[in-house]
Amino acid sequence: MSRESNTAGSAAGSGAMSNATSAASSNATAVFSSGDAQTSTARHRVWKLGADIDTDLLAPGYVMKHGIDVIATHCLESVRPEFASTVQRGDVLVAGPNFGIGSSREQAAGALVTLGVAAVIAPSYGGLFFRNAFNLGLMLLTCPDVDVLEEGEAIALHVPATEGQVIPEILAADGRTLRCAPIPSFLVDMAQAGGLLNQLARRYGKELTHG
Repeated sequence: MSRESNTAGSAAGSGAMSNATSAASSNATAVFSSGDAQTSTARHRVWKLGADIDTDLLAPGYVMKHGIDVIATHCLESVRPEFASTVQRGDVLVAGPNFGIGSSREQAAGALVTLGVAAVIAPSYGGLFFRNAFNLGLMLLTCPDVDVLEEGEAIALHVPATEGQVIPEILAADGRTLRCAPIPSFLVDMAQAGGLLNQLARRYGKELTHG
């Protein structure tokens, strides 16, 4: 199993998506309001996980023959059995290093999008998962200080409206501000648009088809 990890400086790929995960991108939860560079007033409940959460935990191999809606119901079942049935739209995952390591299966990110997860916050990510997540409209925030965030904590997210490199911030419940690694603005725009296909559809003003 690959242990490749990646930070926010990576570029998103533009490979073809499957029907299942393309459908997931249409359900992406956009909660980052960058207009006027204001902090979002929304609060997001934290689900705390450990290190090395791999793609098989997010999208188990034995359910990969099914569509993304079924795959999502098994997301994280071996480490957080209650997750898929109780996560709420707008919740966030906070995890240790190497989140999303493993295979290239884009359903790993697609399952989180389908369940309404607004963002993942971790110190580092698997490179392929990083690319797939932004392609499907899932925001990944790279933060070395995630240990200070607690299970069930309500946090706010701030993504400034800037060109070039965007430096997001996390506002913890106790008032502390955690700075994240810079993210290229085009990736922020992609996540806010709900993924690559939605971004292209908006840019060119037409319906994109895929098969």
